[in-house]
Amino acid sequence: MSFCLSQLYFDNLNNKKSCFAKFETFPIWNLSLDHPINIAYEAATADIGDVNMIDSFHLKEYGIVSVNYNRDIENFPILNNILKKIGKEIYKSPTDMGVNKAKQGIIDDEIIQKASKQEIIRRYFRYKKEYFLGIVNKEVLDRIEKIMQRVEVNEKEREVVIHSRKAAKTAKQDSEKGNRGFYCGSAIQLNGEIITGKNSKLLHSESACIINALKKLANIPGNILLFPKELINSIGRLKEKIYSNPNPSLDVSEILIALALSASTNPFALECINKLHLLKNSEMHTTHLPTKGDEIGLRDLGINLTTDAELTGKIYLRS
Repeated sequence: MSFCLSQLYFDNLNNKKSCFAKFETFPIWNLSLDHPINIAYEAATADIGDVNMIDSFHLKEYGIVSVNYNRDIENFPILNNILKKIGKEIYKSPTDMGVNKAKQGIIDDEIIQKASKQEIIRRYFRYKKEYFLGIVNKEVLDRIEKIMQRVEVNEKEREVVIHSRKAAKTAKQDSEKGNRGFYCGSAIQLNGEIITGKNSKLLHSESACIINALKKLANIPGNILLFPKELINSIGRLKEKIYSNPNPSLDVSEILIALALSASTNPFALECINKLHLLKNSEMHTTHLPTKGDEIGLRDLGINLTTDAELTGKIYLRS
């Protein structure tokens, strides 16, 4: 906006005729203030405090109720004053400035509302994690919690959350048998089916979850090895000796490399690589703060990840 106004000003000095409009998808001006998709916009901007409002300028001028957000409405008098001074008084309201036909593209409002509510839950987990890391303050977390109450959703309505926590409990049972000193669980949703993974001496829970998901997509029995155990151990020893990493188990980025190495000799590994694209846009949740290698690997796969942001001792601190 600042750039556009600056350009208009200098164009005016040079006797050039120019104007501007803005394309912003959210909030959608001709949906109600309390529509989940507009509330999802507030969730997406909870860290900067954007709030949807009725555009009072538009209502006064046209008698039409439209939705805009606080910054545009608050700044419109200033913007309009600048436009007047350069002879560009063309807008009567902040809504006038916008080009937005998003509502016309909605053909199934029920699906849109469900997707919006899921986005709000994802944003809640994101801010919960950022609050834990000190990126945002308590006010942001309180704000997103109030937004969830407005649309009457809770974190358990994200189905992978429940299953990842169940997987963590299973890992805890193994831990009590002396296998591990901590426990983690992950879950991914594929075509309506939930697939889980838990941490072990060889794999992070995210890695186990991805391998189980790929086997499911490729119809590979669970007992089939995708890469030699010695390959995993070799990578683990490298992490311990060269990188001084006390956690030799493999993260997602590392298992993807291991799959690529095995694909030349193992047809099952090659088949899994061919199914990787099917993971894109799937939903996943972990019970713990993922390591950098897990986050990068899952992001590269296009997976929508959320987390409970629990610490797992040295795994997190060393990554």
